Order: sequence, then C-alpha cells, then structure tokens
Amino acid sequence: MAAKYGAGATVAQNRRARFDYFIEDTVEAGIVLTGTEVKSLRENSASIGESYAGPKEGAIYLINANIPEYQQAGVKMNHDPKRPRKLLLHKREQERLMGQVRRGGYTLVPMRLYFNKRGIAKCELGLAKGKKQHDKRQTQRDRDWQRQKSRLMRSSDL
Repeated sequence: MAAKYGAGATVAQNRRARFDYFIEDTVEAGIVLTGTEVKSLRENSASIGESYAGPKEGAIYLINANIPEYQQAGVKMNHDPKRPRKLLLHKREQERLMGQVRRGGYTLVPMRLYFNKRGIAKCELGLAKGKKQHDKRQTQRDRDWQRQKSRLMRSSDL
C-alpha cells in the first residue's frame, strides 16, 4: 500500500495502458495544480484511466483526468474535477514528444500520477503506439504462459 502523504506515493495508475499500447518511452512531467487538487491527490483519490495528453496552446496538457473535489473546501474554493491540466516539460523534450506524435502515429498516455521524493506531484507519460486486437491476444497468451511457467517451477521445487 502506498503511503498517504509520503514521498513516492502513487496516487493513480493506468493499468490498461500496457495492455492497450506498446510503451516505447516514458517521461516524467510536472503538473500545474491548484491547492484543492493537491489536497485531493494526497487523499489518493484520482483517476487517469480514460485520460490522455495532447497539445493545446503551445504546451502539452493532461486531458480528461479526474481529480475529485476536496470535501473540506468550500464551494467557491474547489476546482473543476475534469479540467485540462498543464504538464511541465523541458522545451526540447516537449518538442521531441510532439514531433513523434505528429509524424510517427504515437500517442501520449499518462501511466501514473505520484508524488516524488520531495513531495511534488508528477505524471509519468508513456510515448505509446496502439496495439491491434491480435497483439492484445498475444500479450495475454504471453502473460498466461509466464504465470503457468512460474507455477510449474514452484511445484517442481517442492
């Protein structure tokens, strides 16, 4: 279980990302958040399963990520749960990623939201290429085979 407030605590994870995409590269990006969003994240309440990252106004934004409202805040202080959030990347890194997305048919998939060792909210982005149905089946077969192989190895050790 991840630590509630501690450093390195994973807040949200996109478990389907590795099943639906070939992840070729991962990048750590900072996120521009409001105070109530940070407090809500510290309560481990967020969802990035249906979110993606894309260009908007000359920057890369995290779109459709759900960070629910902070319950202890007043109505005027709270944030919009699904608002686009700006991702902080170095200019060269941003240009490289957007070049890959434009030319190579790649997409930027958020893999997880977490707090780093200093307690700063980060987003791990994956540069991904979509899998076809037969690729997904092959991934499932490989996982099943690995699971079966480990069972056989355990039973032979007894």
